[in-house]
Amino acid sequence: MNYQPNDTIVALATAHGSAAIAVIRLSGPHAFEVVEKYFCSKNQNKKKLSNKATHTAHFGLIVHQDVIIDEVLVTLYKGPASYTGQDSVEVSCHGSIFIQQQLLKLFLGAGARMAQPGEFTMRAFLNGKLDLSQAEAVADLIASNSAISHQVAMQQMRGGFSSKIKLLRENLIDFAALIELELDFSEEDVEFANRKDLKDLIAKIISVIQKLVNSFEVGNVIKNGIPVGIVGKPNAGKSTLLNILLEEDRAIVSDIPGTTRDTIEDEMTIDGVLFRFIDTAGIRTTTDVIEQIGVNKALEVIRKSAIVIYLFDSHEISSGDLKMEIELLKDHIGNSQLVLVANKIDSENDSDLKAEFSDYPEMIFISAKHNQNIDILKQKLVALFDTRTIDATDTIVTNARHAHSLSNAEKALVKVNEGLANNIAGDLLALDIRYALEELGSITGQVTNEDLLDSIFTRFCIGK
Repeated sequence: MNYQPNDTIVALATAHGSAAIAVIRLSGPHAFEVVEKYFCSKNQNKKKLSNKATHTAHFGLIVHQDVIIDEVLVTLYKGPASYTGQDSVEVSCHGSIFIQQQLLKLFLGAGARMAQPGEFTMRAFLNGKLDLSQAEAVADLIASNSAISHQVAMQQMRGGFSSKIKLLRENLIDFAALIELELDFSEEDVEFANRKDLKDLIAKIISVIQKLVNSFEVGNVIKNGIPVGIVGKPNAGKSTLLNILLEEDRAIVSDIPGTTRDTIEDEMTIDGVLFRFIDTAGIRTTTDVIEQIGVNKALEVIRKSAIVIYLFDSHEISSGDLKMEIELLKDHIGNSQLVLVANKIDSENDSDLKAEFSDYPEMIFISAKHNQNIDILKQKLVALFDTRTIDATDTIVTNARHAHSLSNAEKALVKVNEGLANNIAGDLLALDIRYALEELGSITGQVTNEDLLDSIFTRFCIGK
């Protein structure tokens, strides 16, 4: 993507469509001039916008050829004290689609051009207002759909993750410089970098990186939701349970076994934690080719879920049968958390059922049809993966690119450690240290290229 940082750009910063208010954002060397060409202040101060103080708001009219387009509030941000580091203007207008289009048309005609996806945040990065990981956290913050994903995105946008990476990199750079210096005096066989200190530092950095890489498993779940597979035999009530959990009729419910042939997926936030529920086909032996595909998909869901709800008809299975069914699923469940849920309970036989399944004290007894004990099931799910216990100061990696770079840096540093143990030459050590520095630098943007920036910022919405 061909970014031109000296152009004046404009875009709608609020969601497309009619609303009470819309905000149009401009940034660039002529942002003030573009707006003041049509802006008429309602107060006595007739100074140009460019002559007014930064971080001030001004009420007035947008007028074109003596026709009033709208009453607006214009907010000024003079560079470098702005989001992009450039002169920036935000025009708050009424949210009519017609008004939005008219204002954009006027500003484009006055010399601005439409911003490309992520271009405002790209300028913030290029002008040193944000590093690359903070810029990516902006997109995560916009996309956050639970309390914990919002918390983690805010922590990263405020520089918590960046600070940790920069500190690791700075410590490594100090030793890298000494290793490089040794190469300049290779003929004199001098050693500037203390090998024991370097080995201790590398071990410390590897330990920190490993912790960050391991956090990605949790971070990915926070960002994308905890996958919860709802599995069981046909007609156990899986689709009914999905509908009750989501509080809408998302899946078709029928008394005919095998109604669900494919997976049905939707999201729900419970107590600030995002869950991704997946209803599956009933698991049974079948000669129906289409149904068998659904069964295979159900087994695949089990393997990929963090939590597996095994739902069964409490009147159709004994404790012994349940034990055999769980044994058959063990190869697929792996490290997933298994929640046993007995469905279709009724108050008359409640005590008998609990006695029958007394070997499973953690079992939850529900009636999906009558919405009975569903809250208990929800509380269980939150307790199994209560990510709210994460400390606000913890650094959690939620970005796959960051996790990949950290993993590459770790591999390079492991090679450095092996080289130190085998007393290999300084030039070979330097190669692996340089590679580790490049990988760490790519996270924050200290080392970057145009293709990487395009890949990151094109995923942003226009106007951010």
